[in-house]
Amino acid sequence: MSSPPPITSASAPGPFDRASLSVILAPLETLPGVSTARAKLLSRIAGGSRVLDLLFCLPESVVDRRLRPTLAQLRPDTIATISGTVQDIRAPAPRTRQPWRVTLADGTGQLELAFFSKWQAEKVVLGESIAASGKVERFGERLCMTSPDYLLPARSADRIPGLDPVWPLTAGLFAGNVRSAMTAALTRLPATLPEWHEAALIKKKGWPDFITALTWMHFPDRIPGSEAGDAWRAQQTRAQARLACDELLADQLATRIALHASRARPGRSLRGDGHLQRQALAAFGHTPTPGQKKALAEIEADMAAPYRMSRLLQGDVGAGKTLVALLAMLRAVEAGTQGALMAPTEILARQHAATFARLSPVPVAFLSSSVKGKARKKAMQEIEDGTARLVIGTHALVQETVKFADLGLAVIDEQHRFGVEQRLTLVEKGPATDMLVMTATPIPRTLLITRFGDMQISRLDGKPAGRKPVRTSLHTISVMDEVIEGLARALTKGAQIFWVCPLVSESEALDIAAAEARQAALLERFGEVVGLAHGRQDANVREEALQEFAQGKTRILVATTVIEVGVDVPTATIMVIEHAERFGLAQLHQLRGRVGRGSAASYCLMLHDEGLGLTARRRLTCLRETEDGFLIADEDFRLRGGGDMTGRRQSGLPEYRMAPEILVDMLLETAHAEAEKLLPDTAPLTAAPPLPLAAKILLLLFNKTDAARIFAGG
Repeated sequence: MSSPPPITSASAPGPFDRASLSVILAPLETLPGVSTARAKLLSRIAGGSRVLDLLFCLPESVVDRRLRPTLAQLRPDTIATISGTVQDIRAPAPRTRQPWRVTLADGTGQLELAFFSKWQAEKVVLGESIAASGKVERFGERLCMTSPDYLLPARSADRIPGLDPVWPLTAGLFAGNVRSAMTAALTRLPATLPEWHEAALIKKKGWPDFITALTWMHFPDRIPGSEAGDAWRAQQTRAQARLACDELLADQLATRIALHASRARPGRSLRGDGHLQRQALAAFGHTPTPGQKKALAEIEADMAAPYRMSRLLQGDVGAGKTLVALLAMLRAVEAGTQGALMAPTEILARQHAATFARLSPVPVAFLSSSVKGKARKKAMQEIEDGTARLVIGTHALVQETVKFADLGLAVIDEQHRFGVEQRLTLVEKGPATDMLVMTATPIPRTLLITRFGDMQISRLDGKPAGRKPVRTSLHTISVMDEVIEGLARALTKGAQIFWVCPLVSESEALDIAAAEARQAALLERFGEVVGLAHGRQDANVREEALQEFAQGKTRILVATTVIEVGVDVPTATIMVIEHAERFGLAQLHQLRGRVGRGSAASYCLMLHDEGLGLTARRRLTCLRETEDGFLIADEDFRLRGGGDMTGRRQSGLPEYRMAPEILVDMLLETAHAEAEKLLPDTAPLTAAPPLPLAAKILLLLFNKTDAARIFAGG
């Protein structure tokens, strides 16, 4: 069993915190009656393994069981808690799906109870008085309660809650399990906690304190005046608003701490005289575009500053990001350090390595999982002793055994393909490494961070001279035959075509065409001009398929998203994306970028299901209307959310457990203003800015003490 996280002086110092908070930060197994297996189930609904995580799992609704009428007073379509004596029990006929039927009487009337569970039915004994709670329904002329939610001896009727919270469940976990664990968890809460909100705000909003708010959310029966009427709802609404603002404040405060820590991180000034850059440009043979010059100037200004750079270089496919990255890395070399570029696939990494080897005036090392034996040992030695001034590689660069002599600049290409931890690991391989991330479509999480100003943006507008926009159109799967005939006409004119499918093999779970099945169908129609590339192939087989397509030996390449990045075939002019609604916006934008790389007119056909939902239609329409990566990412942000800025998720709405969307809209400004007061912009720039004890406790409760490091991952 894991031990609770230590409460250090940097997070929530003092004897009060150590004594009163460690029990709610402890694992769920420490609760009475909670086994390791049950703790695992509880952690699924709680989103964490701490006792406090369970307390943060608020009920989804509340069932009002306060109606306790006589049987004569019962009305259909109501939830009631009743008592009566068992007068009759009728078992179902063998091998039928009929229920057990029990007649209950209380002297005023009768009610039939129906049980489909033999275990529950066997709890009923003829002649005994029982209490039951559930929904009353009318069947013909009689009233019936089917599978009561509660069934107890009449003397225990007071154990049936009047206001019954409904918590989320998972397979193997029952409501009673959650209730008993939640009851035990509430007893672990300290008697008091220092208040982190301003007294004026608490008074204005009429909010209870944090512990009272949690208690009222989980057990509304404890709200004063909850015995009758609906006044309890207003009290519980205020309690939830308070907890939502607590969570938002913790998030906003963590963001500000991360910003301060980012700006306070010790950096170093990387300056150069440009002599290596001039040699590279001479080998390149072309003058950088105005957009490239502007982006490079912004990057170099950041690198020369005495703090760490965190910059996003955004530009559509072919806009010249790679040249800018090379020149920035050579500036780091001019300053006496190393530059490293990490790409998501070996195909793309090797493409970069070939370009760098051709243009760079300094040694370039390449490292990937396929580099083995003496070649790997040599590359790693050159990286470690500094012989390799520039390093190109895949995820292999973040392995623990890879050590740099002095990494000054880390460049992450197609950063949406890497996890936060991978980006962090590369950046942390140097003592004060600057970070440049590149993408044709910023992921929503990064877009969110840039909106808060921690990551600066350099944008490469436009495309190289001569390139034309890719004409994008939407088609239903029902016109597949017409699409194929259109491709046949294009092939007679010399066209080369990408055909992308979401899956590699047939799946019963997803009714979508697989790449292998699609290739077979196209082979039957067009013959041996159809190739296949997917991630399950041997790397050499896949590389051969890509080379044959690039050389024009095959004219149609059926593929999965393995071609999303790093495939450069200027002669390819048509992209067909089957079941486009299954892809994310960033993927669709990248896939479309595989065509339109030459001077010929290019086309992207997105095929989709007939019954396209509103959100899916918005996404595909966005792709049809624009090729601007930032506009696409902005739409993706609105549709999917921006992820968790101070966490590890990269998309989806931030993981607020107690703040529904309506409360986020209502309270975010309040939380933001409070965070500004707790940590103003004028506060000293330090890695651990001074905060009141109450604010430190808040961050600890909401698990935000590691925000600064995670935020630094871009």
